[in-house]
Amino acid sequence: MALRLQVDRYLEHLRYQRSISPATIRAYRADLAAFVEHLEQAGRQLEAGALDALALRAWLAGLHQQGLERSSVARKVSSVRSLFRYLVREGELAENPADKISTPQVRRKLPRHLNVADAALLVEAPDVSTPLGARDRALLELLYATGLRVAEICALDLDSIDLPEMVLRALGKGSKERMVPFGRKAEAALRGYLSVRDQLHGREADADALFVNYRGTRLSTRSVRRMLDRTIRRCAVQHRISPHGLRHSFATHLLDAGADLRSIQELLGHASLSTTQRYTHVTTERLREVYKKAHPRA
Repeated sequence: MALRLQVDRYLEHLRYQRSISPATIRAYRADLAAFVEHLEQAGRQLEAGALDALALRAWLAGLHQQGLERSSVARKVSSVRSLFRYLVREGELAENPADKISTPQVRRKLPRHLNVADAALLVEAPDVSTPLGARDRALLELLYATGLRVAEICALDLDSIDLPEMVLRALGKGSKERMVPFGRKAEAALRGYLSVRDQLHGREADADALFVNYRGTRLSTRSVRRMLDRTIRRCAVQHRISPHGLRHSFATHLLDAGADLRSIQELLGHASLSTTQRYTHVTTERLREVYKKAHPRA
């Protein structure tokens, strides 16, 4: 079967069988389309069974020659390896040729996060006297209170929130559902926003969405990023931080306060504990700083 058709089938498998997020599928599609284009330009036979480790090493060398970051190269190799792994499972390949090439080692960066004081300054910055300000305050409070991914918080519906119990239902990666608690400050901000939410409406208003824009339609992840950038400039927080940085701050502050990794893993919706363990490195760095300042012979 032609490689292009196999790529299409694999992407459909990711979408319908594994419920991979649209953003991740777009990344896979771009990586695999570029891989097929390289093979065409190199005059290679566009069939998975005709590809060997030599062809893949030539492709990998081309990626390095383009000056791509190690992380980008590693992601592209992972995309191709996953495609071939799928074809092996489907019985269309006897072995995975990508297993014979090495993935570039990527130095994992420590997650950027705010300290507790700056996090409080940020979430309390919006002007709650306006409907959009009340929305922004509730959104930031909830991001910091729950550690939700931005896509998860934008996908929340009104019935996802249980205000009396102070808990919400989030749909994470792979359509996995989890229950996440939040505190009284987030609850108060949500009640304030919900009391004025109906003032944000338009012809295409979304009756189900929790967070909406000025037209009443569901808020996008891009809009959240723009809102956060504006808020950072307004409250003069020193460190530029992404919406995901509030998730990092949430996890780091819990860990600093003594929460165990397993609980943090559940709250964040991580499939693997190893993903959560990177926050221990952040805490180790903090302990090192405290040690240097406090110990008389440091």
